[in-house]
Amino acid sequence: MALLILGLILFLATHLIRVVAPGFRLSMIDRFGEMGWRIINSVLSLVSLIVLIWGYATAPVVNLWFPPMGMNHLTTTLMLFAMICLVSGFLPAGYIATKTKHPIVLAIKIWAAAHLLANGDLASVLLFVAILAWGVVLRISYKRRMRAGEITPRPFVSARWDAISVVVGVAVWALITFWLHEVLIGVAPLAM
Repeated sequence: MALLILGLILFLATHLIRVVAPGFRLSMIDRFGEMGWRIINSVLSLVSLIVLIWGYATAPVVNLWFPPMGMNHLTTTLMLFAMICLVSGFLPAGYIATKTKHPIVLAIKIWAAAHLLANGDLASVLLFVAILAWGVVLRISYKRRMRAGEITPRPFVSARWDAISVVVGVAVWALITFWLHEVLIGVAPLAM
């Protein structure tokens, strides 16, 4: 469990630098350049992710509660919306991206909340609560940065990108739900 907690601390520390220590980030950019800082931050983020995954995989199973029947179906349904939001965040803006403002962050929050519904063990609760909290902090930070003029909302391009987001999102969701989740995580989301 200690490795999981260390992984969460490292992950949150590397992924919240802009929010909690913007001056540090700017000093690192001054020192190493934009590309140098991106490389350093990317390496630290990758290391934190490896520690987090390893910590989660090796954490002892301590059940806090047992999710009721059907929660895996609700989680799987919510994940469909998360995948559509995620895809829309990488494409030119349609209605989904402009209305949600930060579709990738929304996808992360849906993913974490949905997985909290279907997992009652301590390691899962720690992981998904931390990621959900991270998503909430990011959304608040984005709102503040938008009000301050640091970032601007994505301009609407075409509803065609919404249709593409839905088609690709459904395809990615199906791939993960019916194959990849079990291969990578070892759990079939809709196991009978």
